[in-house]
Amino acid sequence: MAHIYIFSPSSAVRDKAAFRRGLKRLQAQGHEVEVDEAALSSHMRFAGDDATRLAAIGRAAASGANVALISRGGYGLTRILPALPYKVIAKAIDGGMQFVGLSDFTAFNQAVYAKTGCITWQGPALGEDFGPEQEPDDIMQACFDDLLLEQGEGTGWQLPKLEAERRVRVKDAPLWGGNLSVLVSLLGTPYFPQIKGGVLFLEDVGVHPYQIERMLTQLVHAGVLAQQKAVLIGQFTRYKLVPTHDKGFKLATVFEWLRSQIKAPVLTGLPMGHVATKVLLPVGAKVDLVAEGRDALMVWGHI
Repeated sequence: MAHIYIFSPSSAVRDKAAFRRGLKRLQAQGHEVEVDEAALSSHMRFAGDDATRLAAIGRAAASGANVALISRGGYGLTRILPALPYKVIAKAIDGGMQFVGLSDFTAFNQAVYAKTGCITWQGPALGEDFGPEQEPDDIMQACFDDLLLEQGEGTGWQLPKLEAERRVRVKDAPLWGGNLSVLVSLLGTPYFPQIKGGVLFLEDVGVHPYQIERMLTQLVHAGVLAQQKAVLIGQFTRYKLVPTHDKGFKLATVFEWLRSQIKAPVLTGLPMGHVATKVLLPVGAKVDLVAEGRDALMVWGHI
């Protein structure tokens, strides 16, 4: 089976029980699981100070593992992007290593693509996805297994009924994106990929719809969204509306507004984000996207 390296490039691991359960589950699946020496380090809110986390990323890249999987997201990567060992990371990826994570790991995904052109993956984290008390989600597990077996070549999902009449055809477009808050924080920096004709996917957690709209507005005004062939909306979760104040303003309102601002199709329902059911997406890979009726299919072929 696979050699999986666990490292902590962002926030400190607080749920140690979930961390241990995740390790045991991966080991029970027959994998060789190697844990970085600083995976459970803690410095303020971070998994060690900046130098500690940079060293952990370097050790992950040098480990020879099939997959380098983050323990959790949180915050911390954007502050160390200038010092990432990009050449070492690129060499590891060229040698077959897959870097996998989500949330704050969006910063790593985008920076590595912007600096090296290498493909990394938005997907699960150890604690959140392999460490819950209940068994891991079947779809997430199947997608992760496909990655380990080098069999994952695409994904599909069902669109909401209101989008059933939209027909979309996109061919050979770079796939990119991730957590909206993290992505917007990179705008105007050398770590924000300059992608034209791409398929952009977005998700977020704990962010009110008006804040989501404000960030999307920034991407609109910066001209980023006008350059994309499609925008895929993942899962935006764990926010709280205030009916007496919002007065009908909700998440669907935001996406309808977005459709009025750009020509590219905006498709919702993508199973990606801070939810149990998530697919793995190759950041930087060329994809073909088809949507007809309620069925959406995205294919990237063998990586």
